[in-house]
Amino acid sequence: MSTFEKVKETILETLSCDEADVTLEATLTDDLGADSLDAVELNMALEEAFGEGIPDEELEKLKTVKDIVDYIDARQ
Repeated sequence: MSTFEKVKETILETLSCDEADVTLEATLTDDLGADSLDAVELNMALEEAFGEGIPDEELEKLKTVKDIVDYIDARQ
């Protein structure tokens, strides 16, 4: 399973959004409707899925699904 597929699966399990909306270009807040609480829950789910969390100061910089995928890929 690619990093994108795993991130997409995690997003779908965490956020109430349509699968078709979860693309690499999708923004977490505008396209997927995530708020700050959702971001915390998503980060915990990503930590569980990948074994490593994203520090809060880094998480604030990650605006799109691709940003998250690239961040995880760079650390694995």
